[in-house]
Amino acid sequence: MTRYLSALALLSCTAVAGADDWPGWRGPTGQGNSAAKNPPVEWDKTKNVKWKVALPAPGNSTPAVWGGRVFVTQASDLTKWPPKVPADFAGGSSAGGHAIAEKRSVMCFARADGKLLWQRDTAYKEPEITHPTNPFCSASPVTDGERVIASHGSAGLVCYDFEGKLLWHYDVGKLEHLWGTASSPILHGDLCIQWCGPGERQFLLAVDKRTGKKVWETPIPGGDAGITSKKFLGTWATPIVARVGDRDELIFPAPFKLSGYDPKTGKELWFAKIGGTYCYSSPLFVDGVLIYGGSLLKLGGAGDITKDQLRHKVGSMFISTAVVAGDYLYTLNSVGVPGCYEWKTGKELWKDQVEGRPAGEAWGSLVHAAGRVYITDRRGATAVFAAGAKYEHLGTNKLDEHTDASIAIAGGDAFVRTHKHLWCIGEKK
Repeated sequence: MTRYLSALALLSCTAVAGADDWPGWRGPTGQGNSAAKNPPVEWDKTKNVKWKVALPAPGNSTPAVWGGRVFVTQASDLTKWPPKVPADFAGGSSAGGHAIAEKRSVMCFARADGKLLWQRDTAYKEPEITHPTNPFCSASPVTDGERVIASHGSAGLVCYDFEGKLLWHYDVGKLEHLWGTASSPILHGDLCIQWCGPGERQFLLAVDKRTGKKVWETPIPGGDAGITSKKFLGTWATPIVARVGDRDELIFPAPFKLSGYDPKTGKELWFAKIGGTYCYSSPLFVDGVLIYGGSLLKLGGAGDITKDQLRHKVGSMFISTAVVAGDYLYTLNSVGVPGCYEWKTGKELWKDQVEGRPAGEAWGSLVHAAGRVYITDRRGATAVFAAGAKYEHLGTNKLDEHTDASIAIAGGDAFVRTHKHLWCIGEKK
């Protein structure tokens, strides 16, 4: 367990975050693990609700929490919404269309009572393509306790201090894909790293988090916007940074290819032919092994390391990202059935223990905290399971509001962002 915790500490993409913080997408480690000691287990629309605040429009991003502040990205002033699919789009009914979100915002709430402390808006009046299930500003914000950074898609990257002062804005140019954008920024040292894609024009970008000046940009070939072609592919994943031997590696999946990059330069260090057409979930890393889409890859090599895949699998992941805690990896399949695997062997442990479907279809990702596994499904219901080899369903907590965001757990609070509200859940003293 000590080795496991040490590995997680090396993966942190932000400044030192405490157990009361959730600094960005998938928490302090970027892998869905929270150090919270006493998160809530039971709640509903009234029970253990500390506060809830109405949001101006639907959104899929997860809140970031630091100290007494909660940050959320939000698109509003919507026109032509939901986007209609043009007849000449190759995707047919599965495609998105052009819409406009003139106001793209970072909202800062007081953690104590949900009061809006400030809201800063970026104006963007140009039409942009996305899917009705993927509202603009789906990327989660990230913070290091001094600044908060958010990706607003084609409207660029923005950075504010904790009082809402704009520190910098970086123009990434027009990003076009039938299903829009969703990848969240991460922090590594003094760098903010962002996937700018998918589409014909797509690239990994690193800027100085203090100034917003570009440090490096790495184009990723093979992209397609899917607007006139029938090539439906793309990645909406968020990269992670892992410590492999004596170096840090930025790990990111593209269609049919998983790669490791030098986070200081953006140079590709290795690649493996893993994955498929769509890349939604983020990679996981533990004890020198990378886990992605059910495949396991031993790291430490260079060039083409496809041969370094382990023989066993650990289930499969579609949109939700799994979570690793100790010797076990926890998943949720596409119909709401949870799974637990020994990631070292691939042995499935809960297969014959689960009754029915304790969760619904989920686009959010799993979180581990205080010996429990949490997953919020698209109905706004959060199922809670005991972590370990024995299956134990601790309960399902219903808010009855649509959500595609992941739950965030910080200290004794859980934060759930639905299409209508931001909820703060915690046992009332």
